[in-house]
Amino acid sequence: MLNFRLDNLRGDLYGGLTAGVVALPLALAFGEASGAGPIAGLYGAIFVGFFAALFGGTESQISGPTGPMIVVFAGVYATLNGEAELVFATVILAGVFQILFGVLKLGQYIRLVPYPVVSGFMSGIGCIIIALQFSRMFGHEPEGGGTIPALTAIPGAVMDPNLVALGIAVITLLIVFKWPKKWGKIVPPPLAALIIATLVSLVVPGAPILGDIPTGLPSFLMPSFSQDTLLIVMEAAIILALLGSIDSLLTSLVADNMTRSKHNSNRELVGQGLGNMAAGFFGGIPGAGATMRTVVNIRTGGQTKISGIVHSLLLLAIVVVLAPFASQIPHAVLAGILVKVGYDIIDVSYLKNAHRGPRWDLALMVLVLVLTVFVDLITAVVVGVVMGSLAFVKQMADAQLARMGGSREEGQVEYSDEEEALFARANNRITMFDFGGPLSFGAAADLGHQVRENSRGRGQALILDFSSVPFIDVSAARAVETIGCDADSAGKKVFISGMNDSVREVLTGLSADCCLAEDNYFPRRIDAIKAAVAYIEGSPNEGGSIQNRISAQAT
Repeated sequence: MLNFRLDNLRGDLYGGLTAGVVALPLALAFGEASGAGPIAGLYGAIFVGFFAALFGGTESQISGPTGPMIVVFAGVYATLNGEAELVFATVILAGVFQILFGVLKLGQYIRLVPYPVVSGFMSGIGCIIIALQFSRMFGHEPEGGGTIPALTAIPGAVMDPNLVALGIAVITLLIVFKWPKKWGKIVPPPLAALIIATLVSLVVPGAPILGDIPTGLPSFLMPSFSQDTLLIVMEAAIILALLGSIDSLLTSLVADNMTRSKHNSNRELVGQGLGNMAAGFFGGIPGAGATMRTVVNIRTGGQTKISGIVHSLLLLAIVVVLAPFASQIPHAVLAGILVKVGYDIIDVSYLKNAHRGPRWDLALMVLVLVLTVFVDLITAVVVGVVMGSLAFVKQMADAQLARMGGSREEGQVEYSDEEEALFARANNRITMFDFGGPLSFGAAADLGHQVRENSRGRGQALILDFSSVPFIDVSAARAVETIGCDADSAGKKVFISGMNDSVREVLTGLSADCCLAEDNYFPRRIDAIKAAVAYIEGSPNEGGSIQNRISAQAT
């Protein structure tokens, strides 16, 4: 578990340092938004980032405070009136639950959440973050916690703005949204906004600032429970544990797609749990796998757990040396940075194309979003998973009834003599995947990895047979997109056979067929095989590479 790879030390050092620079303004902003203070955000980034990297199951993942976790934690902090022993007991208990999830090997089940539910949930979180920060950009602090008080405070803040704070917020938003990409490789937009807008506030004073914050190393905090608050603490801890687990494992999937690796879900949960326990004992806010910081780490060379550890050590050095300077940061700067975070969490790409996909998936996404914003997070997830599961069961039942008396046995793929002759003619350089029935969102979670692993380094052509696939949902569409783009990047040609019009409409509507050539769709499997053979015979020989045909059952 603690094995260290040193073959990419230079890349890990640079990736970790870059991720730490990106994490600094976000940690300060999340800490301020949580109610526990900016220093609590830094402590959370340090402890969660260090222990999750050390013990987790995703080599390149960077962990720390995230938007979804802060929304829940801020509510807990307000409910418990900021009593540190109770508030951070919640964080510790959440870590314990995450460790139990990992020990009981529940990671594989936590990932089985339909894409529209995840999309609606994350988009709702993004809306909440923006709502909570809107008044702060105008120089006002909303009274009370929660989304509704924040929304009701917006008209008053807009009518009576602190012009200096508003100007600083506008500068911050312009930087985080419009900072040139080539400059971003040197100074990340959030850090640039933090420095520039703070310097402006020193020249033009008048905006509310953070004020004095503690410096140096954190002190140990002994948690406590009371009979009156035990139920609140337990409920909040379960929500934090579930939310942190889902958030982390989703980020792990992103890391897998970027590094062409496969994480260990259960070990990742144990690492996240240890990180949150450590954060709670030292007054740090809870965290999870952070997508943006993980992407930055991988793109700048980070590949192993060393990068996550370096990220945390950099933040620790900043806390010890530079914390006094953070007292001059205006609230409006951190609010502007968090508005960008909220916008990035909203699934804009899906919302743009959702009307061209299945209507039920769109309705489910909107339902989860509304419940997330106006009810609570756990209700949104539970309702979304239940509704998504029921809809899928209904689709499966309808498809099975329609296929009564089908043409071939379930799970059996028999090739004709002509097909066998074509495979032999291609010298086994064709990889065949036959989907033996409907593609579920559960199978979609690992479908891309399965195809990638079974076709890696083998063959020149890939055939996906959709003859037995009557429908497809958003999760499966994304999996097909991953398969097509992976093959394209590997220099393989993908041929599609037997895809019906409804499946193709979903792929086209969601732009999930972006890596699939328009002229490589064939109504029959034999036609696709003939086209693949023609392509191979017109391509350079791979030196006798071989690949047995595979029937991948994805039901």
